[in-house]
Amino acid sequence: MLLHQQFVRTAKKYESKLAIADRTLNRRVTYKRALIGSLILSRKFSGYDPGFLGIMLPNSAGSVLSILATLMSGRVPVMINYSTGAAGNCEFAQKKCAFKTIITSRALCEKINCRHVEGMIYLEDVMKTVGLLDKIKAAFTAGLPTERILKGIHQGDENDTLLILFTSGSEKEPKGVQLTHRNICQNWESLQKAFSFTSEDIFLGNLPYFHVFGQTANLWVPLAEGMTIVTYANPLDFKTICDIVREERVTLMAGTPTFFWGYLRNSKPGDFATCRIMLSGADKCPDALRKSFMDQHGKVLLEAYGTTETSPAITVNTPENNRPGSVGRPIEGVQVRLENYETEKTCAVGEIGKILVKGDNVMKGYFDDFEQTSLSIRHGWYDTGDMGYVDADGYIWHVGRLKRFLKVGGEMVSLIKVEDVLEKLLPPDVECCVVEVPDALRGARIVAAITQAIDEKATLKKMSEQLPNIAMPSKFVVMPELPKAGSGKIDFRTITERVRDIIQAK
Repeated sequence: MLLHQQFVRTAKKYESKLAIADRTLNRRVTYKRALIGSLILSRKFSGYDPGFLGIMLPNSAGSVLSILATLMSGRVPVMINYSTGAAGNCEFAQKKCAFKTIITSRALCEKINCRHVEGMIYLEDVMKTVGLLDKIKAAFTAGLPTERILKGIHQGDENDTLLILFTSGSEKEPKGVQLTHRNICQNWESLQKAFSFTSEDIFLGNLPYFHVFGQTANLWVPLAEGMTIVTYANPLDFKTICDIVREERVTLMAGTPTFFWGYLRNSKPGDFATCRIMLSGADKCPDALRKSFMDQHGKVLLEAYGTTETSPAITVNTPENNRPGSVGRPIEGVQVRLENYETEKTCAVGEIGKILVKGDNVMKGYFDDFEQTSLSIRHGWYDTGDMGYVDADGYIWHVGRLKRFLKVGGEMVSLIKVEDVLEKLLPPDVECCVVEVPDALRGARIVAAITQAIDEKATLKKMSEQLPNIAMPSKFVVMPELPKAGSGKIDFRTITERVRDIIQAK
């Protein structure tokens, strides 16, 4: 199945239904108007070079229609992160994927102070070229039978690349992940069975489309099902998001723990009353966050687990099968194997090992990087680089990335475990991140970055009751704010670099 063609089928079925409630630009677009708009843009985009087409747009009706139009015109969207270093990210993507044209917005570039990059075409300028004849042609086409419309847009195969997303680069240079129509369709169909989505659902679309969580949850699942997407460009505008969820009567929302903490602190009773599914992913969901949502709103935060390379969902907790603290069970059609990182044998129940994944959700590969693809996918199994274990009931427990394990005196120490213990001892509004820094004498040592000064001696004493000496932080470094990627994930690489700089400066 091709997802832009599925959109056409959905749009014809639900013509008068609201497709996009654009709270960024205060526009409301029905499925019929969305189809007409995407057909208009498709014809405009057909004049650009074939192959890849960069997309750097905030969540809005314009971004949804631009992605659809890119695919309809036979081009492949390359999604560009504009949250930090936008101009550099544009040039990196152009060089990496060998393309020129980037569809962006003048308003966005002005807001984020992004200079003009050669190849940028502003959506505002494209829309000025849309004349009456363009609208008449698109409206006529949209009125044709579904199969006639499908014959007039790009065909292709389900194994064709749907889009390219870049990994966060929180640990090293971003990689271009090629996801196919089949990859995202697998996630959509499996998630539909897990959560019983319907066309009556209203999905909050505030996760950026340059991130896989936003692509699947906030774009393709709702468009494929005929839901209404409520788009808003800034997921960090916590108070406004709470207002939008209440006013638009949102039933489904997904986010990172960072975002959910923000919503919780800026919400009032009743804001989430209509939400039936609240899904947390991308980072570990703290127990305190789950408890606070239940105490203040009577809502269960369901934790899920995935990666960019797996479209993203691997495991989910559902209302019927929820084990708080775990990341849930594998979704239908996805196999998960826990492998001993030394012996490569399958782990026993409760034994920590590398998380390997097999299924139609696993990416085609990294663009123009056969070596890294070969290292990451072996015999069909994708090595997530994460560590975890499975319990007797099949729930997966994520314990951190392999790179966030430190070998001390022959023992493996999980920095995530150290964070979990420390987090429970900190006030609710204090964040922490535990990192490894070089040490001339010991080779490496553990340092905890925290956002507020604490009683270190008392905290270490309490931590020692739960952790061995080799896992204890040797130092606390206060950072007013922990750097995060545009997706809301903790930026471990930047935090580690800053911690090293702070220690060296002293």
